Amino acid sequence: MKPIYRSTKNKRLAGICGGLGEIFQLDPVLIRLLFIFIAVTTGIFPLVLTYIVGWFIIPADDEL
Repeated sequence: MKPIYRSTKNKRLAGICGGLGEIFQLDPVLIRLLFIFIAVTTGIFPLVLTYIVGWFIIPADDEL
């Protein structure tokens, strides 16, 4: 199982989507669009809160 990490090369805000894109070998833009779609359909606050928590919990790839 691959560890989850935040990307330092492919980041816009915190690098979470970039890190997920590198792990699953997908374009990070697709993951960002999926995050936006989920945020709009479920309400913005839960996903933003989850993203902020992930920002502090998930280590950056240079910290691994």
